[in-house]
Amino acid sequence: MSRNLIGLTGGIATGKSTVANYLATAYNVPILDADIYARDAVSVGSPILSQIAEKYGKDIILNDGNLNRAKLGEIIFNHPEERHWVEGIIHPYVRNCFDKAINESSANTLILVIPLLFEAKLENLVNEIWVVSCSAQQQQQRLIERNNLTPAQATARINSQLPIAEKIARANINLDNSSTLESLLKQIDVVIKKGI
Repeated sequence: MSRNLIGLTGGIATGKSTVANYLATAYNVPILDADIYARDAVSVGSPILSQIAEKYGKDIILNDGNLNRAKLGEIIFNHPEERHWVEGIIHPYVRNCFDKAINESSANTLILVIPLLFEAKLENLVNEIWVVSCSAQQQQQRLIERNNLTPAQATARINSQLPIAEKIARANINLDNSSTLESLLKQIDVVIKKGI
């Protein structure tokens, strides 16, 4: 049985979750999400969280034992070498979670939501790549509003990823999310009708 493993990627705040939620609710396609695995990787008491605390000090951990994401974000989005170190311990964990979930699922089609699909070199996990895109200005504005960031913080996060144009060039399908939600959902419907 040949399975369809679709990698859903895009830039930060371009609309990946919106697409994934629509595919799950309208078409009942199972979703595997890298962000959920990455959060699990640094859950309270995890070995990876301990490594991060060892490197950056105890104040990278909040009083309740959780990772201080804002503090880690300030470190990794301003220092590429630190980001590479953190990704180097989290990406293999995420990869293992995907392998396990794919093996355990009996679904013919799975959507793998992987924001850093290209950056983490996970293209070989999937046989088709969909990218969700929007203009750079929209991306920055959405990120500022969603995460309550300054323009400089938003720019640092956007610049830590591959340019969206490069992702589009390497993808099979581009879902353009620079217009209305209705327009985005229609594009998904068209892709699905062609057969996934």
